[in-house]
Amino acid sequence: MSACVPARADSARTKHVHPPHSPPPHGPRRFRVAGADVSAAIAVFLIALPLSLGIALATGAPLQAGLVAAAVGGIVAGRIGGCPLQVSGPAAGLTVVTADLIQHYGWRTTCAITVFAGIAQLGLGCLRVARSALAVSPAIVHGMLAGIGVTIAVAQLHIVLGGTPQSSVPDNLVALPAQLANLHPADLAASVLTLTLLLLWPRIPGRAGQALGKLPAALIAVAGATAVAALTGLRLPKVDLPSWSSHALASLPDGPVLGLVAAVLTTTLVCSVQSLLGAVAVDKLVAARPSLTGRVKRSDLDRELLGQGAANIVSGSLGGLPIAGVAVRSSANVAAGAVSRNSTMLHGVLVVIAALLMVPALELIPLASLAALVMAVGLKMVSLNHIRTVTRHREVLVYAVTTCGVVFLGVLEGVALGIAVAVGVALHRLTRTRITHDETEGVHHVHVRGQLTFLAVPRLSRVLHQVPHGADAVVELDGSFMDHAAYETLQDWQKTHTAQGGSVDITGRRPGTRISEPAEEDGCRCRPWTPWRNHQCERPPTAPPRGTAGRSATDGSPAGNLGTATGPNTPGTRDATGATGGSGAPDGPTGHELARGISAFHRNTGPLMRRELARLAREGQQPSQLFLTCADSRVVTSMITSSGPGDLFVVRNVGNFVPLPGEESGDDSVAAAIEYAVDVLKVRSITVCGHSGCGAMQALLAAEPGGAHTPLQRWLRHGLPSLERALPDVDVDVDLNEQEQKRGAGRARPRLAGRGAADTAERLCLANVVQQLEHLRAHDSVARALGAGDLELHGMYFHVGEAQSYLLSEDAEGSVFELVRETNLTA
Repeated sequence: MSACVPARADSARTKHVHPPHSPPPHGPRRFRVAGADVSAAIAVFLIALPLSLGIALATGAPLQAGLVAAAVGGIVAGRIGGCPLQVSGPAAGLTVVTADLIQHYGWRTTCAITVFAGIAQLGLGCLRVARSALAVSPAIVHGMLAGIGVTIAVAQLHIVLGGTPQSSVPDNLVALPAQLANLHPADLAASVLTLTLLLLWPRIPGRAGQALGKLPAALIAVAGATAVAALTGLRLPKVDLPSWSSHALASLPDGPVLGLVAAVLTTTLVCSVQSLLGAVAVDKLVAARPSLTGRVKRSDLDRELLGQGAANIVSGSLGGLPIAGVAVRSSANVAAGAVSRNSTMLHGVLVVIAALLMVPALELIPLASLAALVMAVGLKMVSLNHIRTVTRHREVLVYAVTTCGVVFLGVLEGVALGIAVAVGVALHRLTRTRITHDETEGVHHVHVRGQLTFLAVPRLSRVLHQVPHGADAVVELDGSFMDHAAYETLQDWQKTHTAQGGSVDITGRRPGTRISEPAEEDGCRCRPWTPWRNHQCERPPTAPPRGTAGRSATDGSPAGNLGTATGPNTPGTRDATGATGGSGAPDGPTGHELARGISAFHRNTGPLMRRELARLAREGQQPSQLFLTCADSRVVTSMITSSGPGDLFVVRNVGNFVPLPGEESGDDSVAAAIEYAVDVLKVRSITVCGHSGCGAMQALLAAEPGGAHTPLQRWLRHGLPSLERALPDVDVDVDLNEQEQKRGAGRARPRLAGRGAADTAERLCLANVVQQLEHLRAHDSVARALGAGDLELHGMYFHVGEAQSYLLSEDAEGSVFELVRETNLTA
């Protein structure tokens, strides 16, 4: 047999184990941990260690239980959970619940309750109801945490003073005077030193503060108090960690069934809500770090419930505290630069090592120091920012009732009270509708403020019948909901009033809020920011079917939304040049679109803006800034800046150019607008805004030297310095003066933060903004205002496709456009 003949007939079809002409694959890939995860794990471990012991002390559980929960939360929840960077462990929000369970059922039964709560969390995760937990009002959640914080602080105050806390807040308050009369100076000294270090450590000034601030304040506070107590020989109660061989594990629950079920439900509720809200908060922290974009996925809340449930099962089985996501440790994990779930898991491993090898050092910690640390954590749970937020949203009653209920009755009772009050407030708002009637210049205005439901129909009907027959009436609906009963009442009254010779115009905050559709309006119910050529409107029966007139022009179908024919010059179509067919008369497509848009303004926006526009008419324009941008129809200045009438003095031209002043290259139109805005209107800032896909920049790149000098080509010459700045190595074949040539040489190209320019055109757009800002400084009025400190210049780049804006800033490497991040509107 020839050596070239395969030994088996099917060997020719044998698949390659690895690609041909490539080295064989390596062995199993080694597990590697990024350096950022290691440093983040150490930082979180240093915070978790004293807090875990302190929370265990506050609950009355064995101190090892806090270490067990911290280790299991890091390893199990960190590995299985759906939020990679959230750190789980014993949480202060569970302190009151756990302490109450230990007091009523004992420690071993509490561990069993933790196991059953974990099983319940697994069930909720399998049912995929995690998003439903976020439906709980934030006022209830914040009120619950505030109540728990008050309970913790009042209880730990007794340990700080050297005593023993009672079982409830009222009992602790009653016993406080006697405790103050019987102070223990050693415990109080250790507590005061802990609180002092905890408060002052993050505020150390200068470079020393920046270096030392990397160490957690909680660790420094406890370590400092421990060192002082050891060196001075203070006699005070300290941490006592019994042998792990005598550590108590879970046992079968013993107690009334209903009480145990309520305990399991309470533990499940608090653990789940706190963990899910923490995961959402971590997502926001991750989104604020551009370096993590694409590396860390958004939280899978159902998987996070599964991870928390598994962690609680393991923790309860091993004699640990209940587990939930912890905001303090999670924030520290993200701030320390963690890039994966490995940091959370490694922090759990470090806790295990400390629990096994650092017992002698841990037993030197004074209990008063841990109590002071937990008391400070409890006080921080009463957040002034949360109080301001719920007050602004008129939910302070829900917050206060929940807080007081948790403090004086218990967590489950307080949350139930908060939910009941929240439902009552929602029903009150739903039924509270203000309906007023007034007459102005012969027109009767009926203003409905609030939700229009069947409960408000009697009042609505009574007010509507106050409008005289045959009069002109305007009904203004200032709300977001109207049920069928109210709809029929308005519709019947409108038909009756119109039949009697009157007129009715029904307006609302939302464009398209109408009760009936007059024939001349074609039944249009268009929402804001929908283009004229692509409205998805309801049409009379004679119109073409939906999906024909409403399709975009890019699919080759007629783009108009008005005509019924499809000829080359019928209304609603466009010819090969892009021009709209028809004569342009008011009954043609353009005239009809314009008239309909004006009519929609008169109907919807005009009544809301009339007072503001009347004020502006009286006072004159006082804009805060000059906004110079491109004439591109896709750049809507008021939309991308959230500005209104009177805010911006807008100048638009092809390419957002600012020609240099001078007889040959100057442009009186732009120069006059700049002079008027700076010297007359006294604007405080000027913004030059470029945008993606700019046709002027593309024309600059495609221009050929020596072409015909049309008006457009002559205007584009103002962009040649920008072309020189963006592409210094390309010969643009223009007569730039020596000053411009010197400016263009050796300058770094403007860039976007976080990513490179998509193409040459985008690079030119960025350079053009920077170049036009330089041209602005050459104008005398601008130079004077800048010199006097009365004016600021800003550069902006708007990416049309992404609907995102970038602002220009300067760094060590030159000009950089940074993405404008979302701000906290509730703060």
